[in-house]
Amino acid sequence: MPSTASRPILTASGRPYRRPASETTSGNDASRTTAFDDMPVTPANHFVLHFHAALFRVVHYARHLAQRAGDPPDAVLDTHPFLKLYLAESRRFMPDGLAWNDGATWWDDQIRGWEQSERSVFLPLRALETDLGLTMTERMAFISIGLLEEDARLGTLFAETQAPLSSRRPTLELIARIVRRPDDTLDAWPITRTLLQHGLVAASDQSAPRSEWVLRVPTLVWEAARGDEPRGPGFTLHTTEAFPAIEDLVGPASFTDHVARVPRLFTRGRIRTLVVRGTPGSERRTVLGAIGRAAGRRLLAVPAHPTADRSGPSALTVDVKALGPLCTLTGAMPALQVELGPGETVRLPRIPGYAGPRCVLMGTVGGLEAGPEEGLDDALTLVMPRLRADDRRAHWTAAFDGMAVDDLDAITRRFMLPGRYIRQAGAQARSRAALDGRSRVTPQDVRQACRSLGRQLLDTLAEPLQPTGSWSGLVVGDAPWRSLRELERRCRHREALLHHLGPAFDGNATPGVRALFSGPSGTGKTLAAKILAAELEMDLYRVDLAAVINKYVGETEKNLHRVLSTAEELDVILLLDEGDALLGRRTDVKSANDRHANLETNYLLQRLEHYRGIVVVTTNLSENVDRAFQRRMDLTVEFQLPRALERLRIWQLHLPAHHAVPAASLEAIAARCVLTGGQIRNAAQRAALHALDAGRPAVGEADLRAAVRAEYQKMGAGCPLGPGPDAEAPRRAERGSVHTFLQGLR
Repeated sequence: MPSTASRPILTASGRPYRRPASETTSGNDASRTTAFDDMPVTPANHFVLHFHAALFRVVHYARHLAQRAGDPPDAVLDTHPFLKLYLAESRRFMPDGLAWNDGATWWDDQIRGWEQSERSVFLPLRALETDLGLTMTERMAFISIGLLEEDARLGTLFAETQAPLSSRRPTLELIARIVRRPDDTLDAWPITRTLLQHGLVAASDQSAPRSEWVLRVPTLVWEAARGDEPRGPGFTLHTTEAFPAIEDLVGPASFTDHVARVPRLFTRGRIRTLVVRGTPGSERRTVLGAIGRAAGRRLLAVPAHPTADRSGPSALTVDVKALGPLCTLTGAMPALQVELGPGETVRLPRIPGYAGPRCVLMGTVGGLEAGPEEGLDDALTLVMPRLRADDRRAHWTAAFDGMAVDDLDAITRRFMLPGRYIRQAGAQARSRAALDGRSRVTPQDVRQACRSLGRQLLDTLAEPLQPTGSWSGLVVGDAPWRSLRELERRCRHREALLHHLGPAFDGNATPGVRALFSGPSGTGKTLAAKILAAELEMDLYRVDLAAVINKYVGETEKNLHRVLSTAEELDVILLLDEGDALLGRRTDVKSANDRHANLETNYLLQRLEHYRGIVVVTTNLSENVDRAFQRRMDLTVEFQLPRALERLRIWQLHLPAHHAVPAASLEAIAARCVLTGGQIRNAAQRAALHALDAGRPAVGEADLRAAVRAEYQKMGAGCPLGPGPDAEAPRRAERGSVHTFLQGLR
């Protein structure tokens, strides 16, 4: 709204409001209920009427002061001519001959009657009464404090009326004098106390006498009171239309039935706190928004942060000031978004200025407790269910938004994502297809979209590995081979398997697959994980548990929770490298370090048991792995050092096809040199480098022998191939150098 002298605040559009000529302006028309019947009942018009009513009180009080000083009452209008413009517009609504002393009561009655004529429209200033119980006097005090936000010239008037104080904002005492009749007994504190307690206004310099407290309305609160959309950092205000109706939610019928009953419980006051638990990718906010839509409330989402408290549980804090008044004035429910770690408990904050249900969006771990003066007896917790195959299909169909798709069944079966991630991946897949000029989405588009999603959410926690190769490229013994193929089958049918189990598995089985790869370094454990991912067409991420472990109590569990939960939601294969760092045997507690180490092991043990994704744990020291972990692994694959025939096959796979090593020599090297697959890989690469540096077109036997000797030298062991034909020349040169040195000494 403008605040210039030539264009006063009059209507929501900023233009002077004019009644039709056919209507009387005397206020005596019996067919009219209020003087404002021809004004649409909107938040903006409601605010305009409050503005005029509050300004009328300000002018009335200024005239009273002038009269007490012996000046003409209207002297204040001559000193501040802009007030005449406002007053002239106010008089257009008011009956002829209405006395000044009766004007405030007339405005209050007319506004109340006008706002009662339309109950279906949400009016922010009316909510102050219906939700918080504010009286009309307190409502007018609130508007009077904020008048300066609309017209800076009023600051001069406030400074004059409360001289010798120099503040251009009104004091607590001045507001009380303005909203009360001039001849009433003054009691300033009760009028503004409620406003301060609810956070509707703020007082500066509270070390001064209370009557001199300078009052102001926070900017966001004033925007909401005007009917504007408050915008600021730290919160997001969602409209009811942004969410689906409860009956359109995708999920099990038992869950949606429970959700449908929540709005009625809100109305009856049976629920004061609603907690919606689920993974970050689940549609927690969508469910809460659908509940708000059914209850006629918007949703104000704000991040909440646990604050350390040595005396007890952490306090939950929000960065948004005046959160309660914002929710009340926008007709919204506060949705506190908090992600806790294992074992963390936070205390829910009070929300002054808000009387509706408080809502919390949180993960699957962590606890809540109420403050000392309240409980959680009236709290309800909804846990987001895991999506079934038909639920995922419905989500994918909605995510593709009518675009044709190839093999929707395969996409539904393969990509086991939660609802929010499905929408994101579906939108990206459509964009990829459109970028290629195609009108159909393919499973490859979806896979690339999911991979991009994984980079955004998981790359900071784990290292992506490129799935590569096939089982024909892995040389292991018969027993590991059979175990790996069984592991692949288990992964392919992990969801369908749940429907083919007996009743004893009910509630205990999960679609998770846990495998332990044990064996010496270089025997193919990581390669097997890469091939498994390639065969399943899944992404692979590696986590070094040594980097996850933190010396501070509880931090290791938090790191593990973030990694495992994110990988679980993105449906990727997680490789826990060097897992014996946490899977070690639990020990007797002899110190605090032992106790914390056992707690970390217990947490990982419990978390892996309920893990719903695919996780592969590798270890070089299987004898150090706690037996409890081994029992909970679905498959254990023992990788052994390769035998002679296996080593020969590994050499053949790693040497280039055009190598010049005689077959008999290669067989002899494979038989005599007991190397792991990783060492053979290193030696083959070194041999190729030797040949390239010497300018030879192909790797020869000498190159290969030199590379094998170098590999044994790294191990600090003697090479079965001997020193080699080229080893004597350096030794002779060395002996010659020593002989020359001794001759010089003589």
